[in-house]
Amino acid sequence: MWRRVRDGIVEDLDAAIARDPAATSRAQMAIVSPGLHAIWGHRVAHEMWQHEKLQLPARVLSNVFRATTGVEIHPGATIGRRFFIDHGMGVVIGETSEIGDDVMLYNGINLGGRTLEKGKRHPTIGNGVTIGAGAKVLGNITIGDHAQIGANSVVVKPVPANSVATGIPAKHRSLGRREDPYEAMFAEPELWI
Repeated sequence: MWRRVRDGIVEDLDAAIARDPAATSRAQMAIVSPGLHAIWGHRVAHEMWQHEKLQLPARVLSNVFRATTGVEIHPGATIGRRFFIDHGMGVVIGETSEIGDDVMLYNGINLGGRTLEKGKRHPTIGNGVTIGAGAKVLGNITIGDHAQIGANSVVVKPVPANSVATGIPAKHRSLGRREDPYEAMFAEPELWI
C-alpha cells in the first residue's frame, strides 16, 4: 500500500512539473503547491469516505484542507491519476463529480450541481481535459476526453471529446484535423486558459 501511495505522490508531482512552467523541482512543488496539497488531502479523505463510520471525519478533513488551500473537494468526488490544480484558490469540486486521469484545472473553477435531488448531480470529466480559470461546469453532464473549457465559460451541456467549449452559455466546436490549436486561440481569446 505504501508503495502505491508513494508512486501516486510522485506521479502528481511530475504532472505538476510538466504543467507548471514556474516549477523548478519536486521538492519545491511538494512544499508550495496548494493544488497538490488539496489533492493529497482529498485522496486521504476519499479513502475515509468509503467507510460509513468515517464519513464525518472525512468531511472534517476536507474542510481543514479547504481552509488551508482555498480548494474545496468533497470527499465523495472521484479523481483520477496525475491530477493538477494550478494556483487552486476558489476551486470547488462537488460530491458526485468524477474526474479522469491527466486533468488540469486552473483557479476559480466550479464543478457544481444544478439540482437538489439526491444522486448524480455533478459533472463527469474525461481524461486529458483542461478547464480554464473561472469556468463553471454545472450539472450531471460529461466533458469528453481531451476537451478544453475556456476561461470563464459556463458549461451546462455535454462537450464531446476533442472539442473546445467557450462562452456563456458555452458553445463547443471540434478543432479540424488541420487546424492548429495555437492559431485557434487568436480567433477565440477565451481559449487562453
